[in-house]
Amino acid sequence: MTTQTGPETRITRKFAELKAEGRAGLVTFLTAGDPSPELSEQIIVEIAEAGADLIEIGMPFSDPMADGPAIQASSLRALKAGMTLPKTLDIVRAFRKRDNDTPIVLMGYYNPIYIYGVDRFLADAKEAGVDGLIVVDLPPEEEGELCLPALKAGINFIYLTAPTTDDARLPKVVRHASGFVYYVSITGITGTKSADAGDVAASVARIRRHTDLPVAVGFGIKTPDQAAAIARVSDAAVVGSALVGIIAENRDPSGVPLPDTKDKVLDLVKALAAGVRGARNG
Repeated sequence: MTTQTGPETRITRKFAELKAEGRAGLVTFLTAGDPSPELSEQIIVEIAEAGADLIEIGMPFSDPMADGPAIQASSLRALKAGMTLPKTLDIVRAFRKRDNDTPIVLMGYYNPIYIYGVDRFLADAKEAGVDGLIVVDLPPEEEGELCLPALKAGINFIYLTAPTTDDARLPKVVRHASGFVYYVSITGITGTKSADAGDVAASVARIRRHTDLPVAVGFGIKTPDQAAAIARVSDAAVVGSALVGIIAENRDPSGVPLPDTKDKVLDLVKALAAGVRGARNG
């Protein structure tokens, strides 16, 4: 079994707090700049107060490989609205002016980071207040590209595992993982089918035989009840497509967000948080 060897960050402290409280956490995903840089910042700045324990922010990318239609569309809306990697870091800075405790994880793909420059990106991300990275298209075999430099810079690097990640490969995946392990509960893309909680429990138990890192579960979790079911068998439930879907649905015919879009997103976060926080009480 591997043990937590990465840097201590807000992520490691948050999971220690959650363990002490005897509950799982809620991880919320939103795409930076969706539907506009301004409204995106307003939503993200307030999302922790609505109940998010950790915040995952998507770095918009035109050629995603793991994202389903809802998040693909959110990336396109953000890119059309002028979102960039530097503006994504600006949103993190804006959040940190209000909240210096809630962990922030950036999720995305390697191409924009490579173009920006790895050393420059890590320095700017650390300065902005980023705690962890999920870079979908960098497997453990490419750890020298970003994983190891990120750990050296004091940023956790979070690896994805899936139902197809067998016991022979898991040790390689978790060897340099830090912060937490992200279990993709379905074989497919984000926001499509949902996994059976019993199957998730068995998979989380199998991952825990290989690492003492917390295990967060995502892909296909849309409702408070589903989030609660996952929270009973894991260390955190990750919800993204359902939140992004609210933004997509609450726009006028020209694409302008309706006045209550932010409130509707935050209302779902509150409901999800209530489900997660009460999951182990009943």
